[in-house]
Amino acid sequence: MDHRSHIDVQQFIDSHPFSRFQKTILLLCFLVVLVDGFDTASIGFIAPAIRDEWHLSSAALAPLFGAGLFGLMSGALLFGPLADKVGRKPVLVLSVLFFGLASAASMFSPNLLTLIALRFLTGVGLGGAMPSAITLTSEYCPQPRRARLVTLMFCGFTVGSALGGLVSVQLLPHVGWRGVLLVGGAMPLLLALGLKVLLAESLRFLVLSDRKPAAVQAIVARIAGAGAGMPDFIVGEAKIKSPVRELFRGRLAAGTLLIWASFFMSLLIVYLLSSWLPILLNSTGISLSRASLVTAMFQVGGTVGAILLGRLMDRFGATRTLSLSYLAGAAFIGLCSVSTGQFAALMLAVFGIGFCISGGQVGANAMAAAFYPTGNRATGVSWSNAVGRCGSVLGSLSGGWLLAMHLPIAHILLLLTFPSLIAALAIAVLGRVKAHIVAQGTPEAVATLGTPAN
Repeated sequence: MDHRSHIDVQQFIDSHPFSRFQKTILLLCFLVVLVDGFDTASIGFIAPAIRDEWHLSSAALAPLFGAGLFGLMSGALLFGPLADKVGRKPVLVLSVLFFGLASAASMFSPNLLTLIALRFLTGVGLGGAMPSAITLTSEYCPQPRRARLVTLMFCGFTVGSALGGLVSVQLLPHVGWRGVLLVGGAMPLLLALGLKVLLAESLRFLVLSDRKPAAVQAIVARIAGAGAGMPDFIVGEAKIKSPVRELFRGRLAAGTLLIWASFFMSLLIVYLLSSWLPILLNSTGISLSRASLVTAMFQVGGTVGAILLGRLMDRFGATRTLSLSYLAGAAFIGLCSVSTGQFAALMLAVFGIGFCISGGQVGANAMAAAFYPTGNRATGVSWSNAVGRCGSVLGSLSGGWLLAMHLPIAHILLLLTFPSLIAALAIAVLGRVKAHIVAQGTPEAVATLGTPAN
């Protein structure tokens, strides 16, 4: 007679200490996001060398950056549903391998057109890797600590961006831009091998899809100990035939549109400030060195904000914390608009914007992963990121348009309060939607959302 207990997968994870096995998954996903950040930063540092070698104008390099962003969108749209069909691990390994090969191949580019095409393919791989890493991390985290662990993992992007800048500056004089691309390709290729050997598939995905019972038993032993019995797992969710269609079914449809709105508005602000803030500040008479220092505070604030907001999300709820964060972000943007002549106040304001907006965007990834059920979680996270990338493209372009209109910097900054307020409102309404779903008492709500505060 089978005396195994019936237990939800999330309850099983929550009832055991965060194991070395789960920490390994967190570290591997951290490294995936790190190589993403490295690639994103390094291309900006090698762009002048590419321009000089091929005797191009700076404007001619714009498609090079745009190709990477469009590749990210395409990869997110393609690989998210695939991860919900075949599993998180194979898609993550494939994505990392794909962008590693594309980056390494870029070093052999004979002309700009070829390099643009390969940057697009690199972006496709990156677009599939990051959402899969977020999803897998989320599904192995205890619910009471999920937000802080996911945001901690995502800080790998900041670390990778810093390394991308440092390594590029050091290597460029010795190996040229082609050598930097080779390094940027070799790291993910080595990482893909490590992922293949060390990474495990999501336990929730395996149970929901009724796959590989031996793999499920092995994961149970690594979380609960070698002598642990095999529980009779349930996930409290129905299998999903079309992950994309499910994004727009019932109350999930309203949540999807609200998450998309927050991602779009948030990344619009992040990319506009990251791309144009030094130039905007320099136009007011601030030296480029001081403008760069102020802009660096945006990145520092984003990193600190990601870590602290994750903790606050676990304690007070994701939607409540993030809606207040974006509201405070609008206030800091307003402070920034009137502080251009006061260096200390400007540093504080930009740090606050980074903390609330950039840090909030990292938290929003954890929020999206917690919102969707297992069957379309990877699709939900990846498609949200794809919509966010549309905002990043608009943000990157709109800085130039606003400067061409000769608007004062204070007016340009004040315009950014509107997307911040829209993001705050969208997330606040999302909290109400989540509360209604949980109140319905459906298995999906219990398995995915837990409580309205989450």
